[in-house]
Amino acid sequence: MERRRTLLSLITVSVLSATLASICMVTSASGQTFISLVSFDTPDGKTPSNQSLVQGLDGNLYGTTVYGGANGQGEVFKITPGGTLTILYSFCPAAGCADGQNPNGSLILVTGGNLYGTTYGGGAHGGGTVFKITPTGTLTTLYSFCATFGCADGLNPLAGMTLAADGNIYGTTVLGGTGGCGGCHGGGTMFKISLAGKLTTLYSFCTGTCTEGANPANPLTQGTDGNFYTVITGRSGYFNGSAVKLTTTGKSTVIHLFCTTSGCPDGVFPEGPLVLGNDGNFYGTAQAGGAFNQGTVFKMTTTGTVTTIHSFDYETSGNLGANPTSGVVLGSDGNFYGTTYYGGMACVFGCGTVFQLTPAGGLTTLHEFDYTDGSAPYGLVQATFAPLYGVTYASGSNGSSSFGTVFSESDSLPEFARLTIYVGKVGTSIDILGQNFSSAAKVTFGGVSASFTAPSGSYITTKVPAGALTGSVVVTTGAGTFTSDRVFDVTPQLTGISPSSTTVGKLVTLTGVSLTQTSAVTIGGKPASFTVNSDTQVTATVPPGAKTGLSITVKTKGGTASKGPLAIISLITSFSPTSGSVGTSVTINGNTFTGATQVTFGGVAATTFKVVSDTEVTATVPTGAVTGRIAITTNGGTGASSTNFTVN
Repeated sequence: MERRRTLLSLITVSVLSATLASICMVTSASGQTFISLVSFDTPDGKTPSNQSLVQGLDGNLYGTTVYGGANGQGEVFKITPGGTLTILYSFCPAAGCADGQNPNGSLILVTGGNLYGTTYGGGAHGGGTVFKITPTGTLTTLYSFCATFGCADGLNPLAGMTLAADGNIYGTTVLGGTGGCGGCHGGGTMFKISLAGKLTTLYSFCTGTCTEGANPANPLTQGTDGNFYTVITGRSGYFNGSAVKLTTTGKSTVIHLFCTTSGCPDGVFPEGPLVLGNDGNFYGTAQAGGAFNQGTVFKMTTTGTVTTIHSFDYETSGNLGANPTSGVVLGSDGNFYGTTYYGGMACVFGCGTVFQLTPAGGLTTLHEFDYTDGSAPYGLVQATFAPLYGVTYASGSNGSSSFGTVFSESDSLPEFARLTIYVGKVGTSIDILGQNFSSAAKVTFGGVSASFTAPSGSYITTKVPAGALTGSVVVTTGAGTFTSDRVFDVTPQLTGISPSSTTVGKLVTLTGVSLTQTSAVTIGGKPASFTVNSDTQVTATVPPGAKTGLSITVKTKGGTASKGPLAIISLITSFSPTSGSVGTSVTINGNTFTGATQVTFGGVAATTFKVVSDTEVTATVPTGAVTGRIAITTNGGTGASSTNFTVN
């Protein structure tokens, strides 16, 4: 059931005002410019936590604070690139906090401009919520957790959610689910929720002794294979952390356990979102471990092989950070950018840093927080107009009277275009964020032009065009050319196969959409040779050993598509001897004999036969057999020899 709340407060606060203090600008010798845009006090928000900001269609940045706001229970805010803060919504305007309280995690932007997020607590059952909010501040509570006995649907979402290729949103809760035990609250859940608010619990994490860990508190990241990847942070003295792969149907596989060797060279207690690199690997951070036990940045394959590319060392000049907790982002220059929660020499307590990291592991410290500009920074986001933006959890221009900041870091990064979604089939609607789009003249997907409209200079709305290829999305304007920060994967579609039953060695015609970039075809579980005839047609040859009853799968640069099943009939190519009396043993050769249920001689079933292999069957000529064809029946149908067996 939805609960709608009218706009509680729409308070615009200039960062030039006394309540938020003046902008603090620092320019380093190397040209980076750090600006502390806003220092929060309680009425204006308090302690933004566990999040990165998100850029909206209007070019502004959106985020949340855990506390503060008009009711002290957190807020959703908007901030302009120049630092003007607007409180869009303050949670818990009435007793019971039916709309939720204490939002954690990043907001996500969906096509059309609305934002989705979670609250840790509140809601109809006190277990937290999923909400939708418009850019003008109208909030809709879509789902309240702990709606079922024992909170089997989940309890207390903490991490930000992910918009997936199927158009649904996926996320986790740190508690609840059916993996609980006596006296505990469950190990957390993975869930799917539609944009309209229909929630499906997909997986319950375990509690107690288990290899995957429990209490997922980091966002899910969807890989190019369609699966989700995340890290489980663990807890000191109990579990050192893991990396987990989860399917869209909720099957969980542990792909890496952290700190299984002395010294924890791969890191310990991984935390923050994983990010896809240009090389197809994931990149993330661990709080501790590494060469100096002060945290790492690591690279991980989809199979869980982890390589430490940087170990933090608080004491070494030029490597001043320690304990990264928020992952990294891939910048438009191909480097990674992130923050460390502690470290830096500008504050006696080590208030944290902003850093740049090359894919090879070379680190440059861009900024050291000094307490007056914030401390304990969380994740970054790069705006399409170039600068990095982030938040700190604590302090600010008023020292201990401030409760976190919003900052920007300019490092002469290239401007680019960002998409609301990076995977989709032909016809999928997409918004493209950027700048100077009012003069846009052309939009292409992998070089294929798309129709579009430009409602404003900060975004374009378009659809994936017919013939689109997996590749960069490029917007050409009067002010220049802007390329997407990630490749857009055009999902292939299979709509038909012909014929629906055939034999090994025969051609099958596959019809569909987005087949130009086909790189592999699998028939009956075996690789097949193929020819791409057009964007809508591929022909493939049924390979030896192909099993009957399976779908045909096509793989392209943008994903996979399947259609079936295809019935593969037994093919008899020869038999020996070619004649004999009742009781003669006959060796039959061909293909697709596995699972044979019957062998006949002239229509009379043999009472004795043996499947030696997929290509060989031996059978005894039965009583009553007559001269005629030999036939073998499997689940795929019945295949007969082209010549007769003569019964003497």
